[in-house]
Amino acid sequence: MHDLLKVMNSGGVVIYPTETLYAVGCDATNPEACEKVAAIKGRTEDKPLPLIIGGMDMLKLVTDEKAVALIRLAELFWPGPLSILVKAVPELPALLSDEEGYTSVRHSGHPFASELSRRLKRPIVATSANLSDKSPVALPEDIDPELLERVDKAYLDPPWPRGNKPSTVVRLIGASQLEVVREGAVTVKMLCDKGYSVSVKTV
Repeated sequence: MHDLLKVMNSGGVVIYPTETLYAVGCDATNPEACEKVAAIKGRTEDKPLPLIIGGMDMLKLVTDEKAVALIRLAELFWPGPLSILVKAVPELPALLSDEEGYTSVRHSGHPFASELSRRLKRPIVATSANLSDKSPVALPEDIDPELLERVDKAYLDPPWPRGNKPSTVVRLIGASQLEVVREGAVTVKMLCDKGYSVSVKTV
């Protein structure tokens, strides 16, 4: 982990495991590093880069929102694969938020990803480790060699991601109402079982 932290502190880009898939990441507070991530993946600027934090106490580095409903939702599903859309603090790089100023954040359930953010003391970018025209991966042997060459460092040791689905992305639209922007590892049923009224965004 020390090597990855050194790279990230110097503005570099790394590959690391999350609870769902492998991710390409960097120090999310570094605009130049975020630009490198987007360039490495061939990701268009209209697709904001999602974030991981190392604990609830780090949420204040991402958003000024302090609503009881937000805290309750986070405490119910974090650490875990639920990404919540929140209004980004103005200090975060533009590549992390959409045209309305929202960014996607989760406290990862993977011990390495969570500790990486905690030891960096900042949120980290967590976009899937694949080139934009390729599929996300959960096994180290499936990571594109071209992508490995483009990043500065990769952590490929276990525990590996669980695979299958990415994190679920939701937007709070009321105290107990959610809009699912992308269904993933946390299902609509799991959200409903916690007492939420859920609608699914259609493209």
